[in-house]
Amino acid sequence: MALQQLADKHRLSHAYIISSPAQEKQAEMAQELAAAVLCSAPGNKACGNCRDCRKLRGGTHPDLILVRPLVDDKGREKAEISVAQVRQLVAEANVLPNEAERKIFIIEQAEKLNHEAQNAALKLLEEPPARLVLALCTSNARSLLPTVRSRCVELSSVSEAEMADEQSLRLAQTYIKRIADKNPWETCVFCMEHEEMDIASVRLFVQELRSCAVNMLAKRAEPMGLSGDTLMKICRLAEKCEDYLKVNTGVKHIFGLLAAFDADKS
Repeated sequence: MALQQLADKHRLSHAYIISSPAQEKQAEMAQELAAAVLCSAPGNKACGNCRDCRKLRGGTHPDLILVRPLVDDKGREKAEISVAQVRQLVAEANVLPNEAERKIFIIEQAEKLNHEAQNAALKLLEEPPARLVLALCTSNARSLLPTVRSRCVELSSVSEAEMADEQSLRLAQTYIKRIADKNPWETCVFCMEHEEMDIASVRLFVQELRSCAVNMLAKRAEPMGLSGDTLMKICRLAEKCEDYLKVNTGVKHIFGLLAAFDADKS
C-alpha cells in the first residue's frame, strides 16, 4: 500500500492527499500519517507507545487539528468547507507545536473544499511553514484543483485503475442526475467544472455514461424519473462523444455537447 512510503518518519513531505472510496479507510490512513508526524520516539517508525502516540490514540493530542464541514443551526452538515475555515488554518500554521516536534492539519472530506478555499490552502502548500504537515482526505483526489494536487504526495488505498473506474461511474451518475433534474444551468455548471479533465479520463467517463444508460434501460423502469426515450438519447449522445474522441476532438467540445443535451428535442 502507498503508506509504505511513511516507513521513514523523518522523511515526511509537507503535504499529502489521502484518497479512498471509504471514509473509514481515509481515517485509518490519516491516523497512520499522524502517528508518523507526531511520534517522539527514536527510530524510523511510529512506536505506538510514547506519550505522543498514546495521546494521538486517545484523541487528545494538541498538535493534531481536524477540519471538517461545519453544521448549520439545524444540525445538518454544510455542503462545503468554507474559505474562512482554511484561512483560520493558515493563521495558525506558523504557531509552534504545543508538545510534539511537528504538528499536523487533517482536512476531512476535502472534496468539499470550494475553489476559493482550495486557493487559500495553496499558501500552506507553496510556502510550507516549518514543522507542519497538511493532509487532505478525500474520496476523489481528482476533485481537487491541479495546483493543489501537484504540490502534494498522493496516498491511495486503491490502484490508479480502480480510482479511474470509480471516478468515471460517479461522473456518469452525476451527469444523468443533472439531466433528470431538468435544470440546464446545473448541467452546464457540471460540464464547465470538468472541462480540464485529461482526454483518457473523458473517454472512460463517456463509456461509463453509455453503460449506465444501457443498464437503466435494461431494468425496464424509470430511474430518477427518466423515460426510456431519454435514456436512449443519452446512449446516442455518449456514442457520439466516443466517435468524436476517436478523431481527437477536444475535451471542451465534448463537454459542450454534453451541456447542450436537451431530452425534449428529437
